[in-house]
Amino acid sequence: MTLHDDHRQPHLGGPSLPEENTLLLVWDAPNLDMGLGALLGGRPSSQQRPRFDAVGRWLLDEADALTEDLDVTVLPEATVFTNVNPDGADIIRPWVDALRNVGFAVFAKPKSTEDSDVDPDMLDHIRRRHAEGCLRGLVVASADGQNFKETLEDLAEEGIPVTVLGFHEHASWAVSSDVIEFIDLEDIPQVFLEPLPRIGLDHLPDEGAWLQPFRSLAALRSSH
Repeated sequence: MTLHDDHRQPHLGGPSLPEENTLLLVWDAPNLDMGLGALLGGRPSSQQRPRFDAVGRWLLDEADALTEDLDVTVLPEATVFTNVNPDGADIIRPWVDALRNVGFAVFAKPKSTEDSDVDPDMLDHIRRRHAEGCLRGLVVASADGQNFKETLEDLAEEGIPVTVLGFHEHASWAVSSDVIEFIDLEDIPQVFLEPLPRIGLDHLPDEGAWLQPFRSLAALRSSH
C-alpha cells in the first residue's frame, strides 16, 4: 500500500500538530510483542520488554543528528499503537500511563475481531504527517514491518530518511534494503535489561543448541 493508495481521513483527536520539522516514531506494539515472544519462546515478562525511556533517549539523539544534517531544528514525535482486548483495559492501563509519562502518545484500539489490528491506523498517521509537510524522518518499530514496506520505500525515494527498528531474524527485507536503514532493537543502549536469548539457525554456537517450541504440543488437540 503506497502513500497515495488510501484516501481515508486520518483519525481526529490525534496528537496535536507537531513542529514544522518532525522525526516521527511509529511503534507497532502488538507486532513487536509477538516478535519478542517468538525470540523468547513464550510471552515476554515485564522485565523482558523494551524500556521506552531508553527508546525515547535514542529518538532524541536521532532528532539532534537529523537537525545537524538538515541544518533545521527537527523535533521527535513518539507514538505507540496498540490493541486493547475485551475486558483488558485494567491490565494495560499502567503500561499506557507509563508510556504517556515518558512522553509517548498512545493510539489504543479495541481488539473486537481478528481483523481489528492497528496497521491501517499507523499508516494513516504516517500519511497524515507526510500530507502536512512536516515529516523530515520516519522510524517504524515493528517485528517484521512487511505491511509498511511500500510506504516506507516511497518515502525513502522522496529523500526522507527511513529507519526500521526490529529484530534481524524477522525483518530480512529491511536488513537487505538499499534505501531503508535497519537497526536491531537490542543494539539501542539499555532498551533491554538483559540480553535476549537469540539462538537461531543462522547464529548457532559450535557446540549446538536447543531450539524451544513456539507452542505447547497439547495445542494440537484444541485446534481440531
